[in-house]
Amino acid sequence: MDTFDAIKSRRSIKSFKNHEMTKDEINRLLEAAILSPTSYNIQNWRFVIVTEQKLKDRISELSYGQRQVAEASLVIVLCADLKAWDRNPERYWKNVPEESRNYLVSGIRQAYSGNETLEKEQAIRSCGIAAQTIMLAAKSMGYDSCPMEGFDYGKVGNLINLPDDHIVTMMIVVGKAAKEAAPRGGQIPLSDVVFENSF
Repeated sequence: MDTFDAIKSRRSIKSFKNHEMTKDEINRLLEAAILSPTSYNIQNWRFVIVTEQKLKDRISELSYGQRQVAEASLVIVLCADLKAWDRNPERYWKNVPEESRNYLVSGIRQAYSGNETLEKEQAIRSCGIAAQTIMLAAKSMGYDSCPMEGFDYGKVGNLINLPDDHIVTMMIVVGKAAKEAAPRGGQIPLSDVVFENSF
């Protein structure tokens, strides 16, 4: 599927058919996700994939009863490692010459060291970009999806044994739509949102 077609046809689905994704399909989706860009290439996203029905049912309860969580073939809890920048950062630039790698690693440490605000902001940005990659890749594979932020982050974090230096940023549910999405609410015109060079 063409990227523009995937963007235009992707919708937030609230009801899914009973369908099991194969491990190969899940891996293909996640292999696309890890190509998403991150600041300094620190790859700070972490993906907790949930396929077990009992766990999906529990997460559905923690999502204020939203059934798409229980019905989806796959629930992806997008988390971020806040300290990814400090975990052997040389590996993020292993394919560049040593001089460039040393320069980049120095930049990572200078930017992130002692900057908890940046850690969290970049984590959320990184996961947001990865979420869009996942949803468009899923659409191109013939699957539907729904991004989710309506759930109890702390309790879902406890359920998946989230490490202390990680945060949950959002979830994506993926599966085969049981019914079409409602019509789009309405897009405002480009003239309301696009400004050339300044406001």
